[in-house]
Formats: sequence, structure tokens, C-alpha cells
Amino acid sequence: VQLQASGGGLVQAGGSLRLSCAASGRTSSNHAMGWFRQAPGKEREFVATISRGGGLTNYADSVKGRFTISKDNAKNTVYLQMNGLKPEDTAVYYCAARPSTYYSGSYSPAGYDYWGQGTLVTVSS
Repeated sequence: VQLQASGGGLVQAGGSLRLSCAASGRTSSNHAMGWFRQAPGKEREFVATISRGGGLTNYADSVKGRFTISKDNAKNTVYLQMNGLKPEDTAVYYCAARPSTYYSGSYSPAGYDYWGQGTLVTVSS
């Protein structure tokens, strides 16, 4: 599975962005997917995950109520809608896919075999 993340950019606090993650090689419907982020000098952290079928989602407490993960299996694309952005959301955002044997997502980066290249989100105060 090859993953291509896009949609990052510079936005003011309170603004919105939508990240996209396009999958090729195998369809996204075969994989539970996740979004992670990594700020400078910090470890990669869990943001959101969605199950293989798209019916089960989970979020980090820090983004709950502001971010929404979704899947369009017809387009082999996973999205992360980010509203109410804060300066502390500034990071490189990565999408990832689990092995196809798993239905649900994982909170740990170790649970994912496939990673996109990352897209930078910068939120100014």
C-alpha cells in the first residue's frame, strides 16, 4: 500500500483544514487507517483512527470534538477534517494503514505497517 498525504498548510488559530490521504496499491477499504502527528522535538502521537469498514472511529482527547476522520472507499481516500485549530496542533501529520487482517484501528504507531510521507500543518496564534 502506498499512501500520499496532502492538504497541510498555514492557518490562523480557530481556522480549519482538511487533510487527505490517497491510497494506491490496495484499496483503503481493506485497511483500518489512522492519523498521527509529530511536532518538532516530540514523539509521534496518535490523532485519530477509523476501522476498515469506516463505522468505528476513535480520537485523541486533545482533538475530540474538533477533528473528524472519515473514509471514502470508492476514492480510496481517508480524510481528517480539522476545525478549531490551535497553535499546539502544529505538527507534521502522517496517515497510516494497518495490515488488512485487522478490522479496527490502533492507538500505537507500531500497529501500522504503511505510512505516508507527512504533510505539515502550521497554526499561527
